[in-house]
Amino acid sequence: RYLLLTAALLTPRPPEFLVLNEPETSLHPDLLAPLARLIASAAQATQLIVVSHAPGLIDALASEPDCHLVALEKRHGETLVA
Repeated sequence: RYLLLTAALLTPRPPEFLVLNEPETSLHPDLLAPLARLIASAAQATQLIVVSHAPGLIDALASEPDCHLVALEKRHGETLVA
C-alpha cells in the first residue's frame, strides 16, 4: 500500500486535484512521517486533500510548513468545522 501511495504521489504528471482518503490504513506507524513528507512534496505540484483519523499522520502533516489543517467535529448530528 505504501508503494502504491508513493507511486501516486511521485508521478511525473500529477493530476490537478488528488484526494487521499485515510491513506494510513494498513500502514505501519513508522511510515506515517515519511508519508506526510511525500504528501507535502506532492502538494507543491497538485492540489491535495487528505482525510485522516490517524493522529500520527495528522501531526506529521501539521508540522509541514504549507499544510492547512481543517478539523471537523460532529455536534448534534451535524458536521462542523472546528
